[in-house]
Amino acid sequence: MVILMGGFVVDNQGSEVTVPDVNVYEPGARRWSRGQDIPVPVDSAVTGVSHDRFIYLIGGRSPNAPVNNVQVYDAEKDTWSQGTPFPGTPAFGMAGGVADEAIVVVDGAKAGPAGGPRYVPSDECWLGKINHHDPKNIQWRKLPNHPGAARYRIGAGGSEKDEKIYFAGGTDNPYYYTGIGYDGKPSEPSPVTFDFNLRTGKWETLDANTPDPTMDHRGLLATHEGLVLIGGMEKGQKVTARVTLLSKEPKAK
Repeated sequence: MVILMGGFVVDNQGSEVTVPDVNVYEPGARRWSRGQDIPVPVDSAVTGVSHDRFIYLIGGRSPNAPVNNVQVYDAEKDTWSQGTPFPGTPAFGMAGGVADEAIVVVDGAKAGPAGGPRYVPSDECWLGKINHHDPKNIQWRKLPNHPGAARYRIGAGGSEKDEKIYFAGGTDNPYYYTGIGYDGKPSEPSPVTFDFNLRTGKWETLDANTPDPTMDHRGLLATHEGLVLIGGMEKGQKVTARVTLLSKEPKAK
């Protein structure tokens, strides 16, 4: 099945309105159904799946402010529970994923200082270990900064087979949905593709100059053929329908 969670719509005044929706698509039956609403509605959150059952919805922007909640959806029972929050600064537009009972989340946008932009980049990176017997119990520890300068809406996703969380694109300037930063400056995508290796516990740069980079992602697909990025926003704040396949292997220097 395919499960879509949260997100936002733009109202008549141009404001982003967060929604609590959980929509479930069953490809075999070719039908949609509604799941239980998200307890704390969020958009621009990190998601990941463990044991083909538990979906983790991490951080994101609630109707009031960014949060550090970890909300766990049991796809078999259609129920929600609250996991151990990540101990960092509440943020949205973070990136990360779940693999091998581990969660990696990085960056995002946090509330800005008084008199400054509404949101500014966060540079916090966290690793969470999921308790094998209790999917709600997560032990968190802080990680060093990742390669590259991107902090917001990086495409990311985990691979159980590779034991890695992959990251591509994103930008160092958090922005409104138009692609113009909260500081009033146009945002541009980062060309850096990298991963976090769960076996070694280290960051790895795959390509420091990825061609035609994009931003405005919520995730990516890690397949045996490579990393799949769908859509996003190109240079010049141009929305694209392009599907890109990136290599999972480090680029030769």
